Amino acid sequence: MGSTTTSSASRAAVVAAALLLVACARPYVSPLAPPPHRDEIPAGYDAAWAAIVRALAKENVALRAIARDSGVIASDDFVAPIGVYADCGRIGDDLLEGEALVSFTLFVEPNGTHTNVQINSRMRTHMYRRGGSGKFRPTPVFQCASTGRFEANLLDTVRELVRH
Repeated sequence: MGSTTTSSASRAAVVAAALLLVACARPYVSPLAPPPHRDEIPAGYDAAWAAIVRALAKENVALRAIARDSGVIASDDFVAPIGVYADCGRIGDDLLEGEALVSFTLFVEPNGTHTNVQINSRMRTHMYRRGGSGKFRPTPVFQCASTGRFEANLLDTVRELVRH
């Protein structure tokens, strides 16, 4: 009977310690994911496609797939500082900072004398810490949302390239 009482007391202590830790932990608040970025390039498909490929090359973005006939370009994952292309949310009041793995998929389709472009993003933490303190760590992995900067900068460059 003494071991049952000891066992129950042990379990109660473990449960109490777990509840204490959970009560002190701050919840992770993920950023709201924006919809895919859509825009129109004032150029025909061939000129817009060539400008998109040149713009990605200027940004040194490694490509995983490029299919001109179907209008799809997919980048490999690349590392970017959190806050530049990726918003990775916060834990409590502390913003996550560090590095994120980001990738983009572009869908390009002709629209008469213009070209429609849709850019989908996928982002997650790579190495992060809470606020400006602590060690960088890889886990747990948090999903991030696009800040929209990559998409806007890329399409600005594309527009500039099709003008010249």
